[in-house]
Amino acid sequence: MAEREKSVNGLELSKEWLDAADCRAELLQYLKEHVPQIFCLKKESSPQEEEALTQSRLLYPLECFLFREDPEDGLETLKQGSTSSQLCGRVFKEGETVYSCRDCAIDPTCVFCMDCFQDSVHKSHRYKMHASSGGGFCDCGDIEAWKIGPCCSKHDPGAATAMVTDDCMLEPEVYERAEKLFRILLRYVTDFLVWEEIFELPAEFQPRVKENAYYCVLYNDEHHSYDHVIYTLQRSVHCGQAEAQTHTALIDKEGRRAVKRGTLRSCQQAKDSIRSNSEHISLQPLRVEILHATIMAHQTFALRLGSWFQKIIGYSAGFRQAFCQVALEPNTDRDGPCLISRLMLHDARMYKGARKIVHELIFCSMLMDAEFKRLFAIEFTKHYKQLQKDFIIDDHERSISITALSVQIFTVPTLARQLIEECNVIKVIVDTVMVLLRGHVDGSNHFFFLGYNSDKFSRIQIVFHDLRYILISKPSVWTEELREPFLEGFGVFLAFLKWMQGMEEVKRQLGQHIAVEPEWEAGFTLQIQLRHILAMFQDWCSSDVELLLLAFKQCHTVLMQCNNQPFHKEATDYYMCKRILHVHPYKVSQEPVSIHLPISRLLAGLYVLLCKAGATELLDNAESYDFTQLAEQPLRCVVLAAQVSAEMWRRNGLSLVSQVYYYQDVKCRDEMYDKDVIMLQIAASKMDPNHFLMLILLRFELFEYFNGSQLIKDQDELMQWNRLTEEMLYLLIVIFGERYVPGISQVTKEDVTMREVIHLLCIEPMAHSTLVKNLPENENHETGLEAVITKVATFKKPGVSGHGLYEVKKDCLKEFNPFFYHYSRSQHSKAEECQKKRRAQEGNDKALRPPMPPDFCPNFSSIVRLLCCDVIVYVLRNILQRAAEDQPTHWTEAMIQRALHLIGQALLEEKAQLENNSVEEVTFDFSLKARVVGSEQGMSVFLLLSKIKALPSLEAQKDMIIWLLQMFEIVKCLREKSSPIVSVSMETNKPEESVQDKDKAERKRKADAAKLHRQKIMAQMSAMQKNFIESNKMLYDNMPESGAQGEPAASAECCAMDQRELCIAIGPQRGPTPAEREVLTCILCQEEQEVLPLAPAMVLTACVQRSTVLTQCRGTIPPMKTDGSGTYPLFMPPELAVGTNTGSCGHVMHATCWQKYFEAVQNTTRNRLHAELIVDLENGEYLCPLCKSLCNTVVPLIPLEPLTFNYENSEIIGQNLTLPRWIQVQTARIKGLKSVSQDNDLNVDGSSGVSGTAGLCADGQADFRSILSYGVQEPRKFSDSIAEMLVVCATTVHRVGLKTAPNELCPHVPLMAWNTCAFTIQAIENILQEEEKPLFGSLQNRQIAGLKAIVQFAASQRLKSSQAVIQRHYADMMGVLLPVLSRQNTPSILEVDFFHLMVGLVLSVPSLYQEEGVDLQPSAISSAFNNLYILHLVTMAHVVQVLLTSTDFPSVGVEEETEEGRAAAELYTTVLQHTGRLIPDLSGSSVAQRVKMGIEPFLRSAALFFNCLTGIQPPEDLFSASVSPQGHMEALCSYLALPFNVFQLFQDYRDTISPLLQRWCGSPFITKALKGKAQIVRYPRRRNRLIDLPEDYSTLLNKASHFQCSKSTDDERKHPTLCLVCGAMLCSQSSCCISQLDGEDVGACTAHAATCGAGVGLFLRIRECEIVLMASKTRGSTYPAPYLDDYGETDPHLGRGNPLHLCPDRYRKLNQLWQQHCILEEIARSLEVVNVMFAFEWQLV
Repeated sequence: MAEREKSVNGLELSKEWLDAADCRAELLQYLKEHVPQIFCLKKESSPQEEEALTQSRLLYPLECFLFREDPEDGLETLKQGSTSSQLCGRVFKEGETVYSCRDCAIDPTCVFCMDCFQDSVHKSHRYKMHASSGGGFCDCGDIEAWKIGPCCSKHDPGAATAMVTDDCMLEPEVYERAEKLFRILLRYVTDFLVWEEIFELPAEFQPRVKENAYYCVLYNDEHHSYDHVIYTLQRSVHCGQAEAQTHTALIDKEGRRAVKRGTLRSCQQAKDSIRSNSEHISLQPLRVEILHATIMAHQTFALRLGSWFQKIIGYSAGFRQAFCQVALEPNTDRDGPCLISRLMLHDARMYKGARKIVHELIFCSMLMDAEFKRLFAIEFTKHYKQLQKDFIIDDHERSISITALSVQIFTVPTLARQLIEECNVIKVIVDTVMVLLRGHVDGSNHFFFLGYNSDKFSRIQIVFHDLRYILISKPSVWTEELREPFLEGFGVFLAFLKWMQGMEEVKRQLGQHIAVEPEWEAGFTLQIQLRHILAMFQDWCSSDVELLLLAFKQCHTVLMQCNNQPFHKEATDYYMCKRILHVHPYKVSQEPVSIHLPISRLLAGLYVLLCKAGATELLDNAESYDFTQLAEQPLRCVVLAAQVSAEMWRRNGLSLVSQVYYYQDVKCRDEMYDKDVIMLQIAASKMDPNHFLMLILLRFELFEYFNGSQLIKDQDELMQWNRLTEEMLYLLIVIFGERYVPGISQVTKEDVTMREVIHLLCIEPMAHSTLVKNLPENENHETGLEAVITKVATFKKPGVSGHGLYEVKKDCLKEFNPFFYHYSRSQHSKAEECQKKRRAQEGNDKALRPPMPPDFCPNFSSIVRLLCCDVIVYVLRNILQRAAEDQPTHWTEAMIQRALHLIGQALLEEKAQLENNSVEEVTFDFSLKARVVGSEQGMSVFLLLSKIKALPSLEAQKDMIIWLLQMFEIVKCLREKSSPIVSVSMETNKPEESVQDKDKAERKRKADAAKLHRQKIMAQMSAMQKNFIESNKMLYDNMPESGAQGEPAASAECCAMDQRELCIAIGPQRGPTPAEREVLTCILCQEEQEVLPLAPAMVLTACVQRSTVLTQCRGTIPPMKTDGSGTYPLFMPPELAVGTNTGSCGHVMHATCWQKYFEAVQNTTRNRLHAELIVDLENGEYLCPLCKSLCNTVVPLIPLEPLTFNYENSEIIGQNLTLPRWIQVQTARIKGLKSVSQDNDLNVDGSSGVSGTAGLCADGQADFRSILSYGVQEPRKFSDSIAEMLVVCATTVHRVGLKTAPNELCPHVPLMAWNTCAFTIQAIENILQEEEKPLFGSLQNRQIAGLKAIVQFAASQRLKSSQAVIQRHYADMMGVLLPVLSRQNTPSILEVDFFHLMVGLVLSVPSLYQEEGVDLQPSAISSAFNNLYILHLVTMAHVVQVLLTSTDFPSVGVEEETEEGRAAAELYTTVLQHTGRLIPDLSGSSVAQRVKMGIEPFLRSAALFFNCLTGIQPPEDLFSASVSPQGHMEALCSYLALPFNVFQLFQDYRDTISPLLQRWCGSPFITKALKGKAQIVRYPRRRNRLIDLPEDYSTLLNKASHFQCSKSTDDERKHPTLCLVCGAMLCSQSSCCISQLDGEDVGACTAHAATCGAGVGLFLRIRECEIVLMASKTRGSTYPAPYLDDYGETDPHLGRGNPLHLCPDRYRKLNQLWQQHCILEEIARSLEVVNVMFAFEWQLV
């Protein structure tokens, strides 16, 4: 009824509004009355109630107005006639993963959302992934964004036609109503979002009676932290911390929050208090305003209308067009902007929540329609300057600024062209930059950035991004309408560059060091921002010859107007080699000079493009260009870099060094250093070569020195002259040899990239990412590497660590140029050393010859004249002469090396010309001048080379000189058209022969040394082998009686037993324990000591930790109940929910050395910053002194007791001590010791229990001391230090395992020692089985040493504990097997882990031999029988356990039933009968196989345990992985004194076991479990490993994109994090998932790790592509994810964004880290390496 009433009211209201004369007034009147009644007037209103009222009383009538019927009916009608949009338009949230196709995207800003990408053709292309900064939207369906495949399968192109006609499907009257309604509501929304009055409303919304109800509203800013705001709110409005945190989180999310409601006075007081309290913390107070409740109500509803608009627009393209029409229509009331422009212009003054709504509204409306997008773009461009001005003073991120929409507009190619033509957008953008930066322009019209605001400056830089967006797609067709505004924009851009040309001039500081470092970063930041823009302007100009000519002239004109660095002296004449140069004098070392010359460099780039286009002859008055003048500024810049390198500008500080570094660095060199070189090449091609070289010498300030008119005696000046000479020669090498520029020579961009890559790989093999970093990027962030890398390099795949490397191919090494102009000084040295080493290894000489460069293009061909002119010959003679005369202070080896390289370049050029042309045509005559000039004095270049060849100081250059002399001979022969004479070749071969002889001798010496080393090692191995045989003679020979054992000597017959029979660990046939002398070295004091029981203790470092690696109930850790004897730790549940693992790195110390070290570590570590992140001092943690593994205790080393077994006595005792007798003796002893009877909680039918076992005692009742008659001896004695270390270790195991306070007297201490022994063995057995390794022989030495030490520690634990406690534990544990001893809370056989039980029984049974006042322990024979019967009983119980829990019996082929099968079937039938179940039709062989599979892990663990306990050698079959499963089982049973047919035990002990079997199966828990009412574990247990990960990482990203946090209602950025242990997806580092753990706030991962991994966790942060390792609430570290790109590299935070694929080897290694309990160790090591300055709060992850 209510629903019907609502619909009637809504329809009636809408009809009233439609029929009213003034529809707008009626509607606004309704809102005026009802909006304040719903929003903000009640003191407390729930969001759900508010939303329901909004929907029913406000939005529903509006929808009725729109459809003129029930909205649901109207919507259904609308859906029938509409189709889905071709455009996706999904708006990205911050952190959301987006994809761009490197093959098909028009530019890198074109992206797909996750869903569209997965269904697109681009999934198989070269794609990139990255996290969105928020604010953009998916370009799926935009045909201008993609070369191919613009749509995914969901946004089918067929929808394109539907979109065109979609508006027609909206009926005219509906469209008209929509337009009318949207006009009223959008005006309402706009008015209230831009409303700035805080007390008064617009006239039409003024209430009749104004209530005294106000809100104190706190706004978000970027100056105050979360904690500051929380503190301020607690102090100011007296709210609790939880409420303050809620307020702060919502202020950060929405941008504002009402923190108090009340009267005007109370709100004013709150406002003043907030401002004053926040001023105490920060100089800037928080922004607080007081708003009338009615204003607040209307503003809240205006935002709600924004979301409603989005919903309505999504229904139909017609609604979208109506909305756009209204939003963009001119303002009729006054000459003001349209509604959307009003919202845009007010954007910077709106709070975050309002901005988001407005931006999303623009996204889903105007940007989804091509025509309205154009109109919106024009509006946006019209107000662009004002919007950017507002953004500069705004303190919010750009992602929530309206200016961020520029990327959606300016990157559309057609839209960009239209904006250039109609709005001259290039001019608008550059004008905006100039307006914003005008404050930094000094009186000389140059930038001066001293004292600039870095935050404001970084915001201004963003404007350059918009200019880059506009220039991304250059036009293929030019029209006059496009050319004219482009040139106008280019002209304004040149005006901007004019401010940069010559800015920040520097002058060399003499005498005193500069006092204050000048500002330089801002200038280079500008340069980096302009790098791509300059390249793009040149690219646009190159696409039209007419435009290129006009741009060149315009650029030249502006350059001529620049007045920086003028000449202060008149031009004079300079003379050298009978040549005269008439230029102005200028010294870089004395005059001001600037490194910023963007116009000069732009001109150089445009000139090369003119040459490439063949348009230089079209230049008007080409001869009028003064290239000497044009080259002047770049030459000064190059000289400045040379002088800085020569350390002439030391007193100018680091700022200048940094500038020169960036000038030549890959980030800037394209438009700085490289362009300066090009300008010098242009000048060299136009000037007389002699004049050019004289100019170079003049500017390098070397002219007078080479002329001989200046003598330098000062050593510093000589060093500077030498360095300058080196740099000058290097520049000539570059000008002559660096031709890999399209336009300078006939090369392509691909050739240029190949050469760069070759030279990088000549330094060393490099990873793909390293290569990318060292290559220049284009405007699309592409380097072109992938297109060439396979041609020049081979890829070496990575292993389980490291990354893949590229190595240069041998056939590419001929391209290597040691003076490659993009090498830094260190790279040059490395490359030279690497290549010389390579040539030596290949048996070649060490001459690094210059490569043959490509030919110059015609415009630059005259550059080659530089190397055959008179001045260069003069300079080379001068340099070589100084070396020949051996004036050590006047030359350097580097100088000679460069001179030799120049000579090589000249000879190669001459050789090439002679080979390609006739001698008469060749004008390049370097070799002739080098032989003739100066030859009469013996000072020609050729003769000087012959002289310096013999100089010892130039031994390293000898091969190069020999090659040059050869080249002279070859060139001479080419001129004479004859072959080289033999004498030269002989002469040149001699050094090569001597080099080869040296190499042979060196190789022989190394081979001899290796042979001696091998012989020495073989001798050592032989000695060790003999020593081993000697020390193990006891296995074969008769040994004397052992005094410690008190046993008679073994007879000769027993000692002659077959070795195989001695491989038995327990029972009357057990083998001997060999006497092994163990001498170990302490890693701290380096002293050796033999490990003896009574010697000072030696200890192993160890780490005890709780573990869930073997758990069968992941995620449920039972609470610790240590009060009753029937619970853990006395009995380990079969689920192994939490165990205690003890691992060791195997390093040994004296106990005293360790104690001193531990004390020192505690004292020093306390003072270290954030040391608690690495080691927990309070819990006794430390790092191993040697390997830095994390440890928290030490395990004392206890030697095995040597034993020669008396088989004769054993046989006699065995005849009497049968299993029934042994049970009787044990029961009598336990009862006699009163370890059970002292509690009146025996089994209620204890009498029947006794009678049930009375039949077992065939030889009559045993008395209390019967047990002693089978052999006793004195217990082992230990030194005090060993005893002390036993306590230390046991206390740690107890404390860590039970998470309790240290208490060495607790009765659980021995239990935990046995438990850690058992669990550690089970964990190791699990690893060996997982890796398919043999049980013995495959463990590392540290694992073997640690395992033996832990077993011996656990065995010795009873000596340090109360014997009564041990006896009590033994009786309780035996109660599981012998019901006569059971108590009320004794668990059934399905509720215990039998390996833990067996270890506890074996290690505690000696306590029964304790007599009052006399310390006794069982003899070797007694122990052998005790262990045998305990193992047999436990094995039988475990077999029954397996049968009770098994349901999946394997199918076995029909064969004749074996005896084993019959016995298995019989036992299974008995068990079924006892449990009252039906007997299935199963073969005995199937049952037998199932049981063997189930008990194998138990037997393997038992074999490891008894091997460590007794030291008896296992059978050979247990050392091999190739043994068959049957052979392996036989060897296990043999070693453990079990029949291979384990069911034989039930036959042999039938009388004993039958009543036990009945009692075992009759437990109430078993009945309950078999009915499915209790959880049971099946055997063999499931082997845990880390979850399976998908091969393609994008699958994980897809999973993360659909992740919804169940505790969060918002759609803000989350950190989806995958638990690798159980596969749970968590919401990391988010306030929504904070929970309490031990009274402390922790994040989702920390809380999850506590239940899933007992505090240890492995998590994959999916969006960050990194693994987080966690070990406790306060400790964690990151670890590389096991995903690699195609180049063998990980990609943390998806920085490179390449497709990633799972590396199985790395994931396997991570799995091993987890299974081997090495996570803590890995965390400690990583934290030890990284010096943490600020502690990371791992508990909040």
